[in-house]
Amino acid sequence: MHIDGANIMVLAETLLEGITEALAKSMSPLIVIDSIQTMSSQELDGMAGSVGQIRYCAEGFVTFAKSRGIPILIIGHVTKEGEIAGPKVLEHMVDTVLYLEGERYQDARILRTLKNRFGPIEEVGIFEMKENGLKEIANPSEIFLQDRVKNVPGSVITVIMEGSRPLLAEIQALVVPSQLAIPRRVANGFDYNRLQLITAILSKRLGIPLGTSDVFVNVSGGLKLSEPAADLAVSLAILSSFKNKAVDAKTAVFGEVGLLGEVRRVGQEERRMKEAKRLGFTIILSPQKVRNIKLALQLV
Repeated sequence: MHIDGANIMVLAETLLEGITEALAKSMSPLIVIDSIQTMSSQELDGMAGSVGQIRYCAEGFVTFAKSRGIPILIIGHVTKEGEIAGPKVLEHMVDTVLYLEGERYQDARILRTLKNRFGPIEEVGIFEMKENGLKEIANPSEIFLQDRVKNVPGSVITVIMEGSRPLLAEIQALVVPSQLAIPRRVANGFDYNRLQLITAILSKRLGIPLGTSDVFVNVSGGLKLSEPAADLAVSLAILSSFKNKAVDAKTAVFGEVGLLGEVRRVGQEERRMKEAKRLGFTIILSPQKVRNIKLALQLV
């Protein structure tokens, strides 16, 4: 095959021995195995995708790559939980593990490094899915904020870190009276257990009666937040929706919220503030400025 000026050889072979024999005769500068779960070897019993077959085939490709000096990309299926399907031995055998993440109905894709024997793992790549493939996003924050509706209760902007790159994301919250004996807590893109903690903190430390309200939290753009720096933004978004008062559109907040209601420091605060200011946010609530959730509520 000939695509975009590059000669690409496509093999339908699934046996390890046949693939390595064909590749040994070629001059391919890069080899892509799609996927390792479909490969098998005649040297072992068992179906393709079994523990033994994955281990043996992966070791064969790694040995081939190192002996020939040719990079090989091995694609492995993932489960619904985001783990590599089958055994974790594949991660231990390769030099680098990359995850390509993204929601099915969103255009943004994040290429994240989980393991790298020859370099840092802090860097991430952010792309947008187009008709002709993936396109690098020069300013990811603008993509995640492009559909933002300003001056609406329940919307707060936070600054998160994806690797070493600061990104701005919109936290949306909706608080409504519950019709159930046990109110619902729904989180999309945010950790459910942390949402439970935050609602308990707001109820205890600020006296907000959330025990009779359903609380819904969503991270726009299909992002999934795992770091605690988004706690303060989630708290203020819930309070904004509960009080039906909008937060200033030029406000960006970040910080971890402790069980005592204090706002705790997070990593790389200066970089977060610099990125927020660069995108036109003039009011920045950080652990340097607010020491507890009550003061943060008063300032907004």
